[in-house]
Amino acid sequence: MISPERKLKGLVLLTHSHILYSPFLFLLVSMFLNTLTPKFYVALTGTSSLISGLILIFEWWYFRKYGTSFIEQVSVSHLRPLLGGVDNNSNNSNSSNGDSDSNRQSVSECKVWRNPLNLFRGAEYNRYTWVTGREPLTYYDMNLSAQDHQTFFTCDSDHLRPADAIMQKAWRERNPQARISAAHEALEINEIRSRVEVPLIASSTIWEIKLLPKCATAYILLAEEEATTIAEAEKLFKQALKAGDGCYRRSQQLQHHGSQYEAQHRRDTNVLVYIKRRLAMCARRLGRTREAVKMMRDLMKEFPLLSMFNIHENLLEALLELQAYADVQAVLAKYDDISLPKSATICYTAALLKARAVSDKFSPEAASRRGLSTAEMNAVEAIHRAVEFNPHVPKYLLEMKSLILPPEHILKRGDSEAIAYAFFHLAHWKRVEGALNLLHCTWEGTFRMIPYPLEKGHLFYPYPICTETADRELLPSFHEVSVYPKKELPFFILFTAGLCSFTAMLALLTHQFPELMGVFAKAFLSTLFAPLNFVMEKVESILPSSLWHQLTRI
Repeated sequence: MISPERKLKGLVLLTHSHILYSPFLFLLVSMFLNTLTPKFYVALTGTSSLISGLILIFEWWYFRKYGTSFIEQVSVSHLRPLLGGVDNNSNNSNSSNGDSDSNRQSVSECKVWRNPLNLFRGAEYNRYTWVTGREPLTYYDMNLSAQDHQTFFTCDSDHLRPADAIMQKAWRERNPQARISAAHEALEINEIRSRVEVPLIASSTIWEIKLLPKCATAYILLAEEEATTIAEAEKLFKQALKAGDGCYRRSQQLQHHGSQYEAQHRRDTNVLVYIKRRLAMCARRLGRTREAVKMMRDLMKEFPLLSMFNIHENLLEALLELQAYADVQAVLAKYDDISLPKSATICYTAALLKARAVSDKFSPEAASRRGLSTAEMNAVEAIHRAVEFNPHVPKYLLEMKSLILPPEHILKRGDSEAIAYAFFHLAHWKRVEGALNLLHCTWEGTFRMIPYPLEKGHLFYPYPICTETADRELLPSFHEVSVYPKKELPFFILFTAGLCSFTAMLALLTHQFPELMGVFAKAFLSTLFAPLNFVMEKVESILPSSLWHQLTRI
């Protein structure tokens, strides 16, 4: 009697020999395919479509959040080292000093700057909120403003003056009403009269009445946040100017008496410059542009070292409003220098002046026939230079994208700077005949000149990759942030989308036409196995039959 173990062993050997024998293999495959029903194909394609759809949704979410494909990231991080790939970190560590310098420059360009043309919270931002119900400023933007106020309007000796001590706390308050209440409290303290005893005769004394100096920073806060119109803000700033000018003159006389007095003088200087600048901006808003220009010029002459306030950008905008293009060119000649940090205002104003010389007669058809003249070439190069510095501006100037109120802080070369520039300068471009037409015809040519990927710039340093993240923090949620360069969809998202669509279509067709799709499936699989069947037949005809038995025994 044959044992079960010997039966099992014989069955395995028989199966091995049959599998090695190709005609029998394909006979088994065809028999298996004939037993499958259309429901199996529907279930198979439907399940494949569902799984690929879920992978597509996850890949798309991961790409929107992190900017890369999850499958690609896992492949590079885990599979590439196993296959002997080179790690990116080693390449980065062997980079040249020039590359590291450009990286440092890119990081420094992502610094957030105070918007030179920022609006008034009470008279402009709050009015927008009352009308639309939307908040134009983000918490991150307002927090940066609070830090600026604490830096410029406070010093270590504020505790010596009660009003300044109150304002030091007021700048740190998050609640607008709490800040306004603190400013009123600081002004009320200054209304208290101090009495100083002056002995005139040995037998009697009289009291001299002396008013304490007003608190200039309290007026600044009220003008910025409580005033509901520009005219009200201007009145409060004028009161702040009287108080601030007196404090500045007193601290100027004592600035060399110690570090404490020097800090007070620095703070009083910042307060005075801020007040005069905002007064000039009030005059510009109220239509007194020539007066605003004079105030800005006087301020720049009085405090030439305070370039961090970028007052020249306010001056450029006011001069463009007066159409004083020669004066604009003179300001640009002074500030459009390679050693100074560029801005969209400088680059695009220079482009506007050069476009103004040729834009009224510019025609794309005529230029394509005869070529560009020297003046037209200069204008086109200036536009390319400006677009390379900030590629987001043209869509706002050409009204391809809607404008919003500019934030209080901007990121140079970012979408926030583009909004701040276009918000005030769109009217100046419209005033120059043909300027927007020239911009429309030439601005996209910039991207053909810049290398891609952006390892190197053409006229400036490579475009920083951190702008999108910072702009999303600075700009309100209802605004769609412009992204440059436009992120391309990873291969795995496109592949998964195609696979999901294909399997879903197969599932639908198999459900609607089961018999026909079954015939197609069998024909496809037969065609797929045909080359293998052909090869096996050739091998079988060449090799002797005894070799198959030897392979079976092995």
